[in-house]
Amino acid sequence: MSNTLESLPEHYRAIVVGASGGIGGAFVRQLADDPRCGDVIALSRSGSAPQGPKITSGTIDLEDPASIRGALEPIAGDGPIHLVIVASGVLHGEGFGPEKTWRHLDASSMARLFAINTTGPALAAAALLDALPREGKSVFAALSARVGSISDNRLGGWHAYRASKAALNQIIRTLSIELARKRRDALIVSLHPGTVETALSEPFRGNVPEGKLFTPEYSAGRLLKVIDTLTPDHSGRCFDFAGEEVAP
Repeated sequence: MSNTLESLPEHYRAIVVGASGGIGGAFVRQLADDPRCGDVIALSRSGSAPQGPKITSGTIDLEDPASIRGALEPIAGDGPIHLVIVASGVLHGEGFGPEKTWRHLDASSMARLFAINTTGPALAAAALLDALPREGKSVFAALSARVGSISDNRLGGWHAYRASKAALNQIIRTLSIELARKRRDALIVSLHPGTVETALSEPFRGNVPEGKLFTPEYSAGRLLKVIDTLTPDHSGRCFDFAGEEVAP
C-alpha cells in the first residue's frame, strides 16, 4: 500500500522514531515510496531500519534523555521538519507484562513503560517542535492506544500500560495548546493503530475479532491517510486508524 501525503509540502522531510519495529518500519517504507517525500530519517535503538535512497538511519534510546537530545537536536538544526511519527512503545518484556490485578503492580516495570511510552515521546516533541515550519502544515504524531482512554475503561487491568498511554494523550493535549500559539498551521496528535501483527500484540491476539488484526503495512497506510486529512483544529486529540476520535 502506497500513500501520497497531499497536504504536506513538496519534498517534505519526515522522521520516524521506532523505525526497526513492525509498524515503524512500515511507516518508513511507505513514506520513502511517496513521491512527494524528500527524505525520511529512520531512528531506532538498534539503528536497524528499512533501507533506500531516501532513508537515513540513526540510533535513539527513548529510555535515555541524553540519547534523545543527541539524536534529535542535530536533525532539528538541519532545517524544517514537516512530519514526525513516534512509533515506539512497550507493553511486555522479559520479566514483566500487563497486570491482571493490582497485586502485580511493580515499580520498575511501571517506570520502564512510562519512560518509553510517555516520557520518551514527550522529550522527542520537546526537541523537535521548534523545528516545525512557521507556515504550512506540519504534524507530530505519537502512537497511543485505545486502552489509554479513561472514559472507555470498563475492564480494568493493564494498569501501567493504560496509565502510560493516558499520560501520553495528556502530554499531547498540553503540548498542542502551546504549539497553537507558536505554529498556527501545525498539529500534534496521538494515534491508535488498532491491533497490529507485531511482537507487542503477539501474546494477546486470541480474542481479536475476525478482520480486526492488521498487518503493519495496512495499519501504517490507514494512519497516513488519517494524518493527511487532519487540520490544526484536530490538534491535541487522539484518532484511530479509521479517523474516528478516541474518547479521552
